[in-house]
Amino acid sequence: MRQNIDKRERAQLFRTRLAEAMQARNANQSALAREIEVDRSTLSQLLKDDGARLPNAQVVGACAQALGVSADWLLGLSDRPESAADMLANSLSLTEATRALVDERIFEWHREAAGYKIRHVPAMLPDMLKTRAMLEWEYTPHLGKTAEQAINAASDRLTWMRVSRSDYEIALPLFEIDSFARGTGYYAGLPDEVRRDQLEMLTNLTQMLYPRLRLYLFDARRLYSSPVTIFGPLLAVLYIGRNYLAFRDTERIAAMTDHFDHLVKEASVTARDLPDHLERLRSETGL
Repeated sequence: MRQNIDKRERAQLFRTRLAEAMQARNANQSALAREIEVDRSTLSQLLKDDGARLPNAQVVGACAQALGVSADWLLGLSDRPESAADMLANSLSLTEATRALVDERIFEWHREAAGYKIRHVPAMLPDMLKTRAMLEWEYTPHLGKTAEQAINAASDRLTWMRVSRSDYEIALPLFEIDSFARGTGYYAGLPDEVRRDQLEMLTNLTQMLYPRLRLYLFDARRLYSSPVTIFGPLLAVLYIGRNYLAFRDTERIAAMTDHFDHLVKEASVTARDLPDHLERLRSETGL
């Protein structure tokens, strides 16, 4: 809250907010005076004086630290009572990322955003749209017996998407689908029948669940995106490998939403055209 108010109004606001913070912390005048190292009479005067006098910066800072609020809030320079460190901690968090969708934390984010549009740029083909054979090929070598958890989690996510009130938009680079269909790069060695069944499942799901599920392909030679998921206006999560970097502040969520919407706007293959594109790939690769 940055507005021009006179000294008397600011002093009154300081007294009001100081009293609110003390009440919230169940702090009495004697205890607070001891903690900030001033006489109790000095603190009492700060709380009761109707004049325009404000305490010096050292006292304001000491009160803010003792009561767990920001000095800017006490002085009416901010509407947020949290300290800058607390605001940063609340708006930005680092969460450990698992190799597959077995992390309950991710599911919590999906449930939290129920009813909002979820925008997703996956690191590769989305797990929830993969066949069982595809998941087994991908996860068994490093997850072993726990690969079954990844498979079940992917099934749970697809079931959730079918019944949730959220729309899902997914944007993938063109080369990801092309590499998959041709069995090159990351997908080298993936058997033909697995790729064929996966393309068929992807075609069926994107047709059956349209328009609540929309998958777009963008040209990575013109556009770039890190893996990111935007949970409506609530949360934006960057995938950086071993961790998820989660943002809850409005400005960054809006910036990432604009980034995703640009990918969709400039997509080389739209959600409506995707089934035909997949059919052409199957024909070209003989799958």
